[in-house]
Amino acid sequence: MGIKAALPKYEIYFYNVVLCLAMFWAASWIFEVSSSNANRRTFKPSVKPGWYYFGRKMDTADFEWMMWFSRFREHILFALSGHVLFAKICSMLAPQYRSLLYMVYGVLAVWTSMGWTYVTLILSHCILLYSISLVKIRWLCFVTGLCTLATFKCEPFVSWQAGFVEGDFELRHVLFYGGCGFTIMRCMSFALENCERKDGNYNILELLKYNFYLPFFYFGPIMTFDKFYVQVNRSDRTRKEWEMWNISVHGLIHLGVVIIVDVLFHFMYILTIPTDMKLLKHLSDWALVGLAYFNLVYDWVKAAVMFGVINTISRLDHLDPPKPPKCITMLYVFAETHFDRGINDWLCKYVYDYLGGKHKNVLEELVATLCTFGVAILWLGPCKVVLLWAFFNCFGLNFELWTARFFSMEPFASYEMAMSEAMSRRIRAIFNTFNFWSIVLYNVLALNSLDFAKLVAKRVLLKGFPVTTIIAMFVTYCLIQVIKERERTQALIDDPDPLPPTPEGSLLP
Repeated sequence: MGIKAALPKYEIYFYNVVLCLAMFWAASWIFEVSSSNANRRTFKPSVKPGWYYFGRKMDTADFEWMMWFSRFREHILFALSGHVLFAKICSMLAPQYRSLLYMVYGVLAVWTSMGWTYVTLILSHCILLYSISLVKIRWLCFVTGLCTLATFKCEPFVSWQAGFVEGDFELRHVLFYGGCGFTIMRCMSFALENCERKDGNYNILELLKYNFYLPFFYFGPIMTFDKFYVQVNRSDRTRKEWEMWNISVHGLIHLGVVIIVDVLFHFMYILTIPTDMKLLKHLSDWALVGLAYFNLVYDWVKAAVMFGVINTISRLDHLDPPKPPKCITMLYVFAETHFDRGINDWLCKYVYDYLGGKHKNVLEELVATLCTFGVAILWLGPCKVVLLWAFFNCFGLNFELWTARFFSMEPFASYEMAMSEAMSRRIRAIFNTFNFWSIVLYNVLALNSLDFAKLVAKRVLLKGFPVTTIIAMFVTYCLIQVIKERERTQALIDDPDPLPPTPEGSLLP
């Protein structure tokens, strides 16, 4: 079945109507629960007075969102705005040294915010991995990088290195782990790219330019060294037509999304409700399903906005940063599931694709996924929830390959060839429906808690069977078909079908 397989228009309209009604229905349940429990005792730590003109309390459970767009937005905006102004002045006065001046500003900004001892700690890790990269032994660079990353995940190494940070302020913990973690991943990228270089070695100054580029330093995303090196040293800095307009539009869209999310936090406490298990046990099945789905959508929105703000600034510097993650609403296969495209690209380039080859051999794929999720566990920090998340997603990714290989064999392949493309698309969507719910449950496990994920699974699959199960799966089936229709439309735009040949003697051109 090709991606361009079409369904009747009335069928697509029906799926869209069902999906919209289901979304509004689930949202109404969450709104009702939020309104009736706003003064609940367990909500007090995270549900606090919101905007005065709404007269409602606001969900403030997400520290990252509040840090970026409420408590510390002035500090973050000041640092990033300073980079934009500094970069513009440097581009006008000394364009050939712009990457060096970006590095100087980044070092000064990190020094100002975290102290000179923290800068020394970062430099020591850069020098260590640079020295190892000169040997040009790939596995040695990888092992050294992973061991260095592990020192930020276990005691007593964490406490010892945390002592290099001066001062005691609320952002200290976040900036320390963000700066150190992303530094190690960038240094590993540099070391692995240096191993691939045939003639000579990259200069250590190139590593420092790469690592101390301020927009990416604390919060990512990660751009692999090969891409950064080419783009930051590009001599041609002319912009495409409408490029500045597009950058401005993206900036305004991100601002609009921030406002919309803050408004919704006044009406739907989607982050606080899942923390109260007593309340969750009394909610309807539809409220639980809606909470699980909206939590995943929100996490994607948060990643898209936070990375989008940074990406907008880096695009002003003539860089092409990693794209935002693919929305959970558009996912139904494990192979495309990720919430950080930068980390995903890093893992694919240096681990998954390197070990998995063409991803057709079952054993190679198993080894590649195990190693990939092993690195992901170390990156996120080993704990029970992360280990469970990694296990289930690793299994899901491999199970997809096994299933695809199994159904590509006879007699299944012949059966599919004998049926129409539309029917094949419908049958595939049924299987994708179960896949989608696996993705939802496995990732809710990481974003919320194991208890919440178990409660949702129990309600949808066991306690709610058959009514809730059938309705939830049918709505999900409609969602899958809407996704497939969008993919079909995009495929026709990217690769339009050839026009039929014009009959001889026709007057048409």
